[in-house]
Amino acid sequence: MPLNRLFIKAPIISEKATDLSAGHKYVFSVDARANKNEVKTLVEDIYKVHVTKVNITRIRNKSDKFKKAVVTLRENETINIGPQ
Repeated sequence: MPLNRLFIKAPIISEKATDLSAGHKYVFSVDARANKNEVKTLVEDIYKVHVTKVNITRIRNKSDKFKKAVVTLRENETINIGPQ
């Protein structure tokens, strides 16, 4: 399956996700079909950073099925996700 930018739906901006960003961890909503390798490659391509670790959790709501990916970056790298 070719890599597609549609696998990453949006960054998740919440109080907990903001606290995680202090530890170089960022949270994204991704497609239910995405795997760790695809998420890593896409985040590296889109944000021009180096990903060291990816954790994925399935989220099942009544109307939507998606995955939540927590991406860990190298020590000196950050992603600006806030309002532009």
